[in-house]
Amino acid sequence: MTVLPEMTHEISHASVGDARKLMAAAGVHTIIAQFVDIHGAAKGKYIPLAHLEDILGSGVGFAGPSIWGLGLPRNGPNSEFYGRGDLDTLQALPWMPGYARIVCSGVVAGEDFGRCPRRLLKRQIARLTERGWTLNVGIEPEFFLLHQDQAGRPVLPDCSDKLDKPSYDLKAMSRVRDVLRRLEQGLNACGLDVFQIDHEDASGQYELNYHYSDALTAADRFILFKMAAHHIAEEAGLAFSLMPKPFADRPGSGLHMHLSLTDNAGQPVMADKQDSHGLSSIGRQCVAGLLAHSPALAAFHAPSVNSYKRLVIGRSLSGTTWAPAHIAWGDNNRTTVLRVTGGRIEYRLTDGSSNIYVALASTIVALLDGIDQNKQPPASIDDDIYEWTEARLTECGVATLPQTLGQALDALEADQVLIDAVGVDFVAEFLNTKRPEWIDYCRSVSDWEYQRNLTWP
Repeated sequence: MTVLPEMTHEISHASVGDARKLMAAAGVHTIIAQFVDIHGAAKGKYIPLAHLEDILGSGVGFAGPSIWGLGLPRNGPNSEFYGRGDLDTLQALPWMPGYARIVCSGVVAGEDFGRCPRRLLKRQIARLTERGWTLNVGIEPEFFLLHQDQAGRPVLPDCSDKLDKPSYDLKAMSRVRDVLRRLEQGLNACGLDVFQIDHEDASGQYELNYHYSDALTAADRFILFKMAAHHIAEEAGLAFSLMPKPFADRPGSGLHMHLSLTDNAGQPVMADKQDSHGLSSIGRQCVAGLLAHSPALAAFHAPSVNSYKRLVIGRSLSGTTWAPAHIAWGDNNRTTVLRVTGGRIEYRLTDGSSNIYVALASTIVALLDGIDQNKQPPASIDDDIYEWTEARLTECGVATLPQTLGQALDALEADQVLIDAVGVDFVAEFLNTKRPEWIDYCRSVSDWEYQRNLTWP
């Protein structure tokens, strides 16, 4: 390993000169100045370690129009996007000896750039800070390890990984143990504290769990997880995929988020052990806020066409699913979009195609709206909602999540609370990016259509 776990703490208190010395001692020669575009994809440049001050000062320059979702012009002072580094995030990368990453936030024309996803999240975190609260987030990434055929379609590399119920299959895990072990070691060296890895419900599907952290750190760490997983999988001749539903006949991948609020003394704000569901009055307001805004939140938390192959109502072709389709909550209920357990909220809508900064920023908006408006949640559902009939769902007033990206975008466009809080300009740019994506999909012709309609009737 090129960096020890404790180096994360040392950097957080280091001067620029000290940071450079620590990096040099770890064998680092190059800094990856990294930010994300509107889709949440990691972008950046390689900067020699000797120029660390440049990243922290004016920032690293990029041509704004070349980056998805910035909405910057092709000329003039506002055409340049700068990524200004956060020194606390500087870390050597064990899976890339000689390289370190620093997370950047956007600057345009010398000012903080409001449409930068990381700044969106920091702005919402500031609203929590004003109340003396911290949002802690535990992220559970589910993913596939695959090959791709010549057409780019997913192919399972392990033909033996085909059990009807492959969850927790140790034989399949042992065949990719080197990839999983290298990922675990690399993340642990960066302070993530991986505490379990398992084989999930689909062939070729895995989940890796690491320790929760405050919302901004959680978002930064998730991007680091993606960078590590892509790199390590590629070196092993595999493709790492967070695609929500790569196979029609197998379960999809979610990105469940465990949410809890603490005050300045570290005491829980959402939890109350005397409550039937372990929630305080604020916790119930948070539940209500998330449920009320879930149709619009879907656009940020499940922002791909493929997301809605996972969230579809009705019979699952895979025969098993944990994906939510209905807007409801319950005590340790994995069949609803929101599960409460241990005085915290698990939000089950999110998938890996989301921009984690935007997903968390919009989550905070919904939580605070529930609190500020004293929203009250509907009655909890502690049954298996997958077994309910449509008539019973209607009778109990249980709404359905958007079933297409188009519906989710419509719901976002109608949610003025979310638009105003996240940012009118950002939401407009998001819709301008996603609407054409949905239209392109609607106009595409699939193999399914050829099989059904080419020579019929």
